[in-house]
Amino acid sequence: MAKIYYDSDADLSYVLDKTIAIIGYGKQGRAQALNMRDSGIKNIIIGSRHDESFDQANEDGFQVYSIEDASKMADIIFLLLPDEFAPEIYEKQIAPGLEKGNVVNYASGYNITFKHIVPQADIDVVMVAPRMIGEGVRDMYLRKESSPCFVGVEQDASGCALEIAKALAKAIGGTRKGSIEVSFLDETMLDLMAEQGFWPLVYHVFNETFKLETSKGHPEEAVLMEEYLSKEAMYMMEKAAENGLFGQVPFHSHTSQFGQLTSFAAFDPTPIREFLAKQYENIRNGSFAEVWDKELKVNNLSNLDAMIAESKEKEISQAEQRAFKSLR
Repeated sequence: MAKIYYDSDADLSYVLDKTIAIIGYGKQGRAQALNMRDSGIKNIIIGSRHDESFDQANEDGFQVYSIEDASKMADIIFLLLPDEFAPEIYEKQIAPGLEKGNVVNYASGYNITFKHIVPQADIDVVMVAPRMIGEGVRDMYLRKESSPCFVGVEQDASGCALEIAKALAKAIGGTRKGSIEVSFLDETMLDLMAEQGFWPLVYHVFNETFKLETSKGHPEEAVLMEEYLSKEAMYMMEKAAENGLFGQVPFHSHTSQFGQLTSFAAFDPTPIREFLAKQYENIRNGSFAEVWDKELKVNNLSNLDAMIAESKEKEISQAEQRAFKSLR
C-alpha cells in the first residue's frame, strides 16, 4: 500500500523561512507560486527570461530575476520547465549557483530517471508533482479542495528531504485530500505509460468506431456526438473518479449496464496486454528516451511536426471540423 500524506502529516515550518525560487512561471509555476503565497510562504521569487511569464509574475506581485540569479538566491528551487528544456538550463544556469543544503524540487521524474540531469550529492532532490493542470491546481486551492499530488524523494542529503517535500505539497494544497508517496521512477513510468499506452489505445477505439459506423451509413455528426462531442464520456470518467471504474456503471440504464458488462466479459484483452507490455519495456529500458532525445537534438521535431500535420488530415479530424461548424 502506498503512503498517503495529509495536512496533519506535513509541517510548513520546514519551508516557511526559506527563499523559494520558481523556475518557469507557466501555468503550473504561477498556480503553485500563488498557492504557496496564500499558504503563508513569503519569500517566493521567480526565475524567468524576459517574456510574457516575466511580465505576468511582476503583475502578480513577485520579484522576478534571471534564472541564474534566482537560483543563487534560493534555498529551494522549483524546476517547472518542460522536460526537453530543463537539462540544458539546469546545467548552465542553475547548477553553478547551487550550494550544499539546497533543495531542488521537480514536478516530473523524467530527467532524473533517465539521468539527463545528475544532481550534485550534497543537495536534496525531491518531487511534488500535481496530477492536475495548472489552472486546476489554482482553482481547487481557492475552492478549499485538493488537487491530486505525488510526492517523492530521490536524494536525501539533509536527512529531512521527505518532510520538506510534504511541506511543499501542503503549501500548494496537495495534502488536503492526500498526497501519494512515489519514487521518481514511479512517476516517470506512470506518466509515460498513460501517454504511450493508455491514450493511444483510446484514440484507436474512437477512430475505429468512427470508421466502422460511418461506413455503415450512420451520419458522422451523430457518430461523433455519441462518441465524445456530447461530453458524456467526460461525465462517465468523472463518475469513475468518484465511484470507481465499474462503480459508475449503475448510473447508466439497465440496457446499457447489461451491454457494457457482457461485452466486457466477451472481449479478449490479449492484444492490449501485449501492446501495453511492449510500451512499458520500451519506456523502462530507455529506448523511448533515446528516440525522443534524437528527435529533439537531431531532427528538430520534424517527425513530431509531420505526425501532428498528418493527424489533422485524418478522416475523423476532418469530420470533427465539419461537425463543429454544423453543431456550434
